[in-house]
Amino acid sequence: MSPQLDIGDNDDGFVTVTMQRSEKKNALSIALRDEISDAFDTLAADDRVRVIVITGAGAVFSAGFDLGEFADPDAAHQQRLWQSSDRFHHTILRCPVPVIAAVNGPALAGGFDLAVLADLRIAADTARFAHVEQPFGDVVYRPLRELVGGSVARELVLTGRNVDAAEALAIGLVSRVVAPADLASTVGDVARSIARAPRNLLVRTKAKIIDAARIATDLTTLDL
Repeated sequence: MSPQLDIGDNDDGFVTVTMQRSEKKNALSIALRDEISDAFDTLAADDRVRVIVITGAGAVFSAGFDLGEFADPDAAHQQRLWQSSDRFHHTILRCPVPVIAAVNGPALAGGFDLAVLADLRIAADTARFAHVEQPFGDVVYRPLRELVGGSVARELVLTGRNVDAAEALAIGLVSRVVAPADLASTVGDVARSIARAPRNLLVRTKAKIIDAARIATDLTTLDL
């Protein structure tokens, strides 16, 4: 088990992946991004897994990328930084089985992107969403636009303003909002209801979802 990532047991066809950097607000370091990508690759190849849940330990889903890693100007480090980022985004987005983000608290910057890349988002009422990096960072725009529409997506990425859980539900960013104490059980119920379907059917359905969103599968051409 990684000190930064906990991979739960298979529970009626779904597995929960929990980010374990609560002392850093689950900031997505290179190491954590790579571990999440590795975990998703392994779980996606397991025929027993039909749904993957991603969540964070503590009171924050994720505060985004670990900005301290951007300060190192070394060319090899910068290359690894962006390669890790690309792999992470594409691994979540192209996961062949459904992915649920259990948003247990604030999802900011890259943490917002991570939630958006999942197929479903179920949030605690303590959650909030914001692209606080908007003055200096890239955002995952196309999947957000698919969820909330172009006008709202543009406002969110250009202003970086906060969206609380109630507004997130109203604009279609999340599908349910529950009390924090009920988040795990609610997500578990939804995951089990999805996982009752045969895995091959879920894989075909997920492929159709990706295709319908007109998201390319080639790593070199995918435009986020």
